[in-house]
Amino acid sequence: MGSVKVGIVREEIDVGAIINEFKALGREGFGAVVVFVGVVKGLVEGAAVSELKYEAYEELAEKILTRIAEEEMRKHGLGAVAIYHRVGDLKPGDTTVYIVVAARGRREGFAAAAEILNRVKHEAPIYKLEVREDGEFWVIGDGERVPRPPAQRGS
Repeated sequence: MGSVKVGIVREEIDVGAIINEFKALGREGFGAVVVFVGVVKGLVEGAAVSELKYEAYEELAEKILTRIAEEEMRKHGLGAVAIYHRVGDLKPGDTTVYIVVAARGRREGFAAAAEILNRVKHEAPIYKLEVREDGEFWVIGDGERVPRPPAQRGS
């Protein structure tokens, strides 16, 4: 099986180094390196966002990220997959998630990156609290927002 790199991280990662490593797979017939970088938005539903607070059950999250990477690698015939998700208090413009895939071609690469992102959002035990000018909201899956009751704030 190809290369799988996953992690729950607190700092930015050097995505350029991953791209360069995956580009070397071109010699083996992998002609596309597709990158997705998620970024904290400063405006959601018309409200200013001051930060996103990410928490994870790290050991389990890394196991699930590994499983996702391995399954999608087999499904799409990928040469390599990297999935890194940040945790901590992030501000607008900060990076939240990195997904990098080495694929035979662009179609497989883009399809794989999109499926990996969707699976990460739905399967990994990573929790996101959005702090906005109009309140705090737990963000679930692809963007369902559940208001955090005022009594729970600051805890």
